[in-house]
Amino acid sequence: MHGFGRYLAAALAARFASEGMSLAVVLLALERTGSAAHGAFVLTAWLAPHILAAPLAGVAASRTRRPRLFHVGALAGFTCAVAALSVLLGRAPAPLVLAVALLGGSCGPMVTGGMSSLVAGLVPAGAGRDRAYAWDASTYNAAAVTAPAVVGLAAALGSAAPAMAALALAGALAAALAATLPYGTPQPAPVTNRGAAAGTSPGKARTGPPPAGLGAGLAALWRIRELRAITSATTLAFVGIGTLTTTSVLLASRLGSPGAGGVLMTAFAVGALAGSLTLGRITALEPGRLARWAMAGTGAALAAAAFAPSVTLAAVLFAAAGVCDGPLLTATLRIRSEYAPDAVRTQVFTLGAGLKLTAASVGAALVGFAAAAPPQALLAGISVLILAAALLHALVARQAPAPAGGAAATKPSGDSATAPSGRRTPGGP
Repeated sequence: MHGFGRYLAAALAARFASEGMSLAVVLLALERTGSAAHGAFVLTAWLAPHILAAPLAGVAASRTRRPRLFHVGALAGFTCAVAALSVLLGRAPAPLVLAVALLGGSCGPMVTGGMSSLVAGLVPAGAGRDRAYAWDASTYNAAAVTAPAVVGLAAALGSAAPAMAALALAGALAAALAATLPYGTPQPAPVTNRGAAAGTSPGKARTGPPPAGLGAGLAALWRIRELRAITSATTLAFVGIGTLTTTSVLLASRLGSPGAGGVLMTAFAVGALAGSLTLGRITALEPGRLARWAMAGTGAALAAAAFAPSVTLAAVLFAAAGVCDGPLLTATLRIRSEYAPDAVRTQVFTLGAGLKLTAASVGAALVGFAAAAPPQALLAGISVLILAAALLHALVARQAPAPAGGAAATKPSGDSATAPSGRRTPGGP
């Protein structure tokens, strides 16, 4: 696990900057222009490139001969865009501001899935890597808790500009830490007699996979059943998750506490952090089953929150939903790591993150059209989407009948982006 501690620090700093942007941009635009809509347009420009940049970033990361330079460069570009927006927003012409936001958003996939793809090169396969993904997932949740709080506090004490500066500093710290990480091919499990018997030489270094094409990552997400199941399910679930922030504000207002929407989302984020650090570290449970139970629990808790008579009870149920949601990201990262062919590993991580973020953006837009509906109905709709995602995962991941040739006939080749699904066990081929 050489360098994993530094990786966690870099990931937390980068995701702190990413999580804080949505609130900081809107607050700064409101402060300088008097219009939150201006901030919404800039935020849309920041988020829009993710789905298009994700496959390109994945291909570039897998093909580059200098992965350190590529990852640090992406983080540096992200940081420069945050710093530039803190100066230009509300002062420079709108087209220039939107162009900077588009460029910075294009680096976003490397802050999310792109960084998570590095874990396989830092931690050997096995239970240790599963626990490492639980820690990696906790950086998202910790950032979701702390970033909005820091941004909101800075804005309340004076101006949103210092908050943007703090996000830029966090991005710079992430880039500096990423420059110190070891970069290499994914580490296999420790060599055992089984591995030696299979032809693995203990002293022989593993060579990296050949470069994959632009569509190889998307092909892997579709053709490998486990990847298709978790990607389709989490994408559907995030259409609901993307509406949760706006819905929580509307729900708090309906319950008589207009300013308590942030309390509900903080409760959800704190619960998610607790869930990722506890339930997410259960490595004995198959990750697909963990993902299904996580989505089912989240949907059930949010359905109950729709009937809460007070903000206090709603916050408790939001926290329970967060506890259930916490292990979902851990399970998702484990599935991507176990089933993604080595040649398209980074593509799988960046594409999966890009699809989820795009789905969340779609959900946020949809709730804008339905904002006049009762918030209890909106929250019930969110729970239905998340429960449907759990059902979708169960249907897609259902085991197919074994072929006549036996289990060996379905084993994937380690580097084929279109290989049939099959779990790569430690020590196995």
